[in-house]
Amino acid sequence: MQKFVLWFNQIGKNDVSKVGGKCANLGEMVSKTDVPVPPGFAITSAAYDFFVKKNNLAQRIDSELKKMKDPNDTDRLNEVGKKVREIIIKAKIPKELETTILEFYHKLQKQTKKKLFVAVRTSATSEDLPGASFAGQGETYLNVRGDKRLIDAVKKCYASLYTNRFIFYRIQKGFSHQKVSMSVGVQMMVESKAAGVIFSLDVRNGNPNVIVIEGAWGLGEYIVKGEVTPDDFIVRKRDLAIIERKIMNKQVMLKNKKGGGTIERKVPSAIRKKPVLSEAQVRELARYSLLLEKHYKIAQDTEWALDEKLNKLFIVQTRPETVWSERTARGQTRTIEVKKSVLRGLAASPGVGAGKVKIVKDLKELSKIQKGDILVTKMTSPDMVPAMSKAAGIVTDAGGMTSHAAIVSRELGIPCVVGTEKATRMFKENQEITVDGNAGAIYEGIMKIENHVEKIEHVPRTRTHVYVNLGIPEEAKKIARMPVDGVGLMREEFILASDIGEHPLAMIEQGRSEEFIEKLSHGIRVVAKAFYPRPVVLRLSDFKTNEYKALKGGEKFEPDEANPMIGWRGCSRYITPSFEPAFRLELKAVKRARSVFKNIHIMLPFPRTISEVKRIEEIMKEEGLERGPHLKIWLMAEIPSNIFLADKFSDYCDGFSIGSNDLTQLILGVDRDSELLGKMGEFDEKNEAVKRAIKHLIEVAHNHHRTVSICGQAPSEYPEYTKFLVDNHIDSISVNPDVIMRTKKLVAEAEGK
Repeated sequence: MQKFVLWFNQIGKNDVSKVGGKCANLGEMVSKTDVPVPPGFAITSAAYDFFVKKNNLAQRIDSELKKMKDPNDTDRLNEVGKKVREIIIKAKIPKELETTILEFYHKLQKQTKKKLFVAVRTSATSEDLPGASFAGQGETYLNVRGDKRLIDAVKKCYASLYTNRFIFYRIQKGFSHQKVSMSVGVQMMVESKAAGVIFSLDVRNGNPNVIVIEGAWGLGEYIVKGEVTPDDFIVRKRDLAIIERKIMNKQVMLKNKKGGGTIERKVPSAIRKKPVLSEAQVRELARYSLLLEKHYKIAQDTEWALDEKLNKLFIVQTRPETVWSERTARGQTRTIEVKKSVLRGLAASPGVGAGKVKIVKDLKELSKIQKGDILVTKMTSPDMVPAMSKAAGIVTDAGGMTSHAAIVSRELGIPCVVGTEKATRMFKENQEITVDGNAGAIYEGIMKIENHVEKIEHVPRTRTHVYVNLGIPEEAKKIARMPVDGVGLMREEFILASDIGEHPLAMIEQGRSEEFIEKLSHGIRVVAKAFYPRPVVLRLSDFKTNEYKALKGGEKFEPDEANPMIGWRGCSRYITPSFEPAFRLELKAVKRARSVFKNIHIMLPFPRTISEVKRIEEIMKEEGLERGPHLKIWLMAEIPSNIFLADKFSDYCDGFSIGSNDLTQLILGVDRDSELLGKMGEFDEKNEAVKRAIKHLIEVAHNHHRTVSICGQAPSEYPEYTKFLVDNHIDSISVNPDVIMRTKKLVAEAEGK
């Protein structure tokens, strides 16, 4: 039974599969660092698996989860979640497991004091990982005392693996329900005089040179829940100087109850506006944060508590910071048309969002939140995450930089302003407002906002922009956290094939044009929102006849072609009278997406002739998409005619993006799928003829003040190709997500030389 329970000093950061992220980090701190951590033990994931197996729960849980097809179906999510939790709560903890848990609990009592109160916290095996904090998804039971209450709390922790928010969040993050297990941490309860959170960087802008500390009277839960706006201290790392402080009016606090549990109390008037930490204590916490960041080699999000009787600071939890440590790259400044803000708060999550106000006072009102609305509430809770993910912006009355609203908004990439004190009273339902999460300001109406992006100093600074190639909209939020300058190639084809799946002409024939427009526009907006304000270069559809034919209804509209690769595709297709109505639907979808996100620009694929591009620009203008300062038109350069006539094509575009795959085939006259030619090793982008063509294009384009990028496979596959491109002064390189950091470094090295 020993494998079912382990002391913190027996585990470390490599034991996530055994004890989950939370407990693994507690064990790591106890075993490997000098920070003070309250003693405790972890009930392992093996214990949870034993509990499930002993009660034959797996099949019953799986059966219920299969009933839920769409996690955004709130009613079904409620129904399934409630049923699964009931199944777990009604099951019994096996006797042998219960005995072992209580044995450790009694030993912990002897180590500390007779009437030991403990905190019982969930520690899922997917929790507190880089990129997935699962903030607030599991449950915590504070000030628990006694054998029965401890066992009940453990079982409730097991059930909380299937709260509605946990189910939704796992689906959103791509975690399998079956592969996520639950550990439970049992830790000596700190009798908190004050508590809070430390970030080893500034979560407002990613600045790695400072430490941000928040604190309030009582237990730290009220900071996370946003019930109180905490004191805020900013400490400079290099000398631990306190360079900024904000002391708030803290009116309520959560305290330990005498017999167990917690209770809300009013903060005595004498200390409401007093700092919860002395200068010495602020610096002590900053030192602990530096130690943890140095140990883990990644920015940390750490919870602290000040014991009332011992007057001692404890670290009760640490986890990787989940947004800026992955994004590693982006700060933002902005220029806003001159107009005063109507309300200000704390800038909790960067970005700008505008839409109609939807005031949520109760969880029952969540269903009224639609895509693009501004969620206004007192404070968000984990149960609100499905609705939050739809919002264009979030505004709360209460909360600080580490409240639930702030943490989740940053992770979702949604602009957020917290601690406004009166947003729910000030704004009216359906009122149009603009939320500036960079500055902590809210404006009346839909504002005109220009965003400028700057890099934080620890990311390589390069003259050559590094963009990313993207096909699947659902991947956008994750990839947007990476240090890229934007999307150099967003392919429409995945949306057309997976999200729509039908031939556009067939949908027009059935009177379903609006459905096509909205589905395509939605997929584009998902990417534009994730990367805003960075540019997203959208390549319009480049399906070939065989690929269009594979869509539902496509047989009727597509001819048979012997060689679709050089057949009816790209620009030639758009201007053909039979297909032009479908092309116009694409343009309407782009226009709709651009009405919200002006960072979307257009790329035309496979432009064979000048006349094609000229006619396409006329059609675009008719559809309200006119090339100008705020809408750039790029041309794919993937045909020899694009190279020979680069000077003439320059009159109809703002830049070129080299499609090195097709360009190589058409310059060398090879089929890239030919196994025989592939084995010869001379027919790829490294061929001198291809490189000469690229060099010529860059020279001519620059002479005509046009930019040149590359979005083919070459830079992703051949590191030496990146050096060739930089040496020839290419303006940007767009690569696959997995080689972004490698490319950034290669570009920096090449430019340095």
